[in-house]
Amino acid sequence: MFQGFRKTCFAVALTLVPLTAHAGLGPLIDAEDLKTALENEQPIVLDIRTGAAYEAGHIPGSRPAPYGLFRGGPDNPGELVPEDQLTEVLRELGITTDQPVVIVHQGSDQTDFGAAARVYWTLKSSGVSDLAILNGGMNGWQQAGQSVDTGSGPTVAPSTITARYDPTWLATREDVKAIIDGEDSAELIDARPEAFWKGETKHGAAERPGTLPQSRYFTHDRWFGGDEPALIKPDLVRQLAAENGFEQGDRLVSFCNTGHWAATNWFALSEIAGIEGVRLYPESMVGWSQSGYEMANVPGLFRNMLNKITGKY
Repeated sequence: MFQGFRKTCFAVALTLVPLTAHAGLGPLIDAEDLKTALENEQPIVLDIRTGAAYEAGHIPGSRPAPYGLFRGGPDNPGELVPEDQLTEVLRELGITTDQPVVIVHQGSDQTDFGAAARVYWTLKSSGVSDLAILNGGMNGWQQAGQSVDTGSGPTVAPSTITARYDPTWLATREDVKAIIDGEDSAELIDARPEAFWKGETKHGAAERPGTLPQSRYFTHDRWFGGDEPALIKPDLVRQLAAENGFEQGDRLVSFCNTGHWAATNWFALSEIAGIEGVRLYPESMVGWSQSGYEMANVPGLFRNMLNKITGKY
């Protein structure tokens, strides 16, 4: 359920909601702990930044794995990468299901974190169970005074992994339609800023502005501290989950424009708050708007024209 603050459930939820969803390195790891892990567990470190950023400075031994490898094309960026294509990507990166993986993004702000969360979700859905995101990303690593290498990445022995999306954390377009049609009782959570939810603006690839019928919005940036916008705050996640009535047993589907901001909400609720079965709708509103299915908060003709004139989309 997605409700306002309820004092009675607040104390209970703080007691019952675990900090992490599983044992292992993650779901979050800081620079000092990653340095220790590199000496002991020897995780695979995936740097999901662009090639230029990687070559300018990266964690020693990390493997370049640009975010675009885990995304759809420009017409529908949130679309799932086909399993055969993802299999090839993961094999070339040397990913296996039994070796820990740490994901490194730039660590510039809340939106940047969504890239790491989307890659984390993709790997978890593909069978990799021991996963972590470097909280603060590459910026945090450097601010902690850790060593950095430059140039191209290491030579990697290909793996034999086969990617198969586990439906546990996946909501397809038809799954969402079933919720809207009343055939499924799950709740739709929009991770976008309010203006998107209201239909006042839209993603450039979306056919129409608006949101999914019956959805509520909970913006992706609320899990981060105001003084440190690049760091997701586990204590804050647990607090906000309790205050807003997110609790174990809820059936939640997170969406946004392209499954990027939504991945942060999924990560916070699933991996930190520990709510089982939270699902991500990867293609989100760009894909949904292109389908021709029903939408909510779509502006009328006059408002739509005005929004275009004023440059809102």
